[in-house]
Amino acid sequence: MLKSDWTLRAAYAECRRLARKHYENFPVASYLVPRQKRDALAAIYAFARSADDFADEYRVEDATASQQPRLDRLADWRRKLNACYAGHPDHPVFVALADAARRFDLSQEHFENLLRAFESDVLVSRHENFASLLNYCSCSANPVGRLVLELFTPKERREPALFELSDNICTALQLANFWQDVRVDLERDRVYLPLDELQQFGSSLEIVRTYLPKHGRASVAKPGENWNRFLDFQIQRTQALFMRGMNLPELAPRELRVQLRLTWLGGMEILSKIEAVEYDVFRRRPALSRMDFLKLYFRARGRHKLASEAATHRVQLGGIANEP
Repeated sequence: MLKSDWTLRAAYAECRRLARKHYENFPVASYLVPRQKRDALAAIYAFARSADDFADEYRVEDATASQQPRLDRLADWRRKLNACYAGHPDHPVFVALADAARRFDLSQEHFENLLRAFESDVLVSRHENFASLLNYCSCSANPVGRLVLELFTPKERREPALFELSDNICTALQLANFWQDVRVDLERDRVYLPLDELQQFGSSLEIVRTYLPKHGRASVAKPGENWNRFLDFQIQRTQALFMRGMNLPELAPRELRVQLRLTWLGGMEILSKIEAVEYDVFRRRPALSRMDFLKLYFRARGRHKLASEAATHRVQLGGIANEP
């Protein structure tokens, strides 16, 4: 659809529709963002979620055969992104994104990195080590945080140190999601676990699969000590990443601080919930309830630094552990 066929208002409305379609909490999340920036946030989200859909499409028994159509859709999305930044958007999402990118000086590089992550989801279903996971997070999670910072920060005031703090939080959030969704990902034949470390802890992908529920019933096999030690190790290194980024809310623009505190608190709470179920993420997915969100929101509204919140968690302060 040509730009002339879509008014800017209609394009943003389409982005909001896509955001709500994919994420039921999007209206709640966007409420914390100043009104003049909500549409830009919706455009960013619509770009990412649409591309994620392309990566998940065409699932057939022969995974190799299903790869090319998905890669073709992502390649077309990249073409549209290039046209958008060249001033010739030809799709409603990109009509809105072109306007948001112009008004807030959003970097094209971050959108390109997101596309690389979605291409990885098509081509790569295993990660042999933690370095591979970190590399994936650098494209799948960190660009989102950087785009949000750009949305709130004029170009002349964007400091590399702030982006580095954001990267730590975003990578930690992505890792927390991996540990939270082990069961969901395994059922889709996606494995976001460092396989070499799984082996070092005396387990394997074959053993982990025995923990999955079968035919709607809980699995007979219950995760044992080896799995518990493995996931505890991953949680500790993820907490350490959160700690590395915890100063970001107080250094970021004032209007973004509550949202950043809430994001940090939510990620740390997910890790605590995984610990609370004794690392058995197969029988019940640890998640935040509406009451949890409400409690965290009021904590995020507080003016104290997150360091005091960290005291309520079991956190390794020495940095990211790299060896089991």
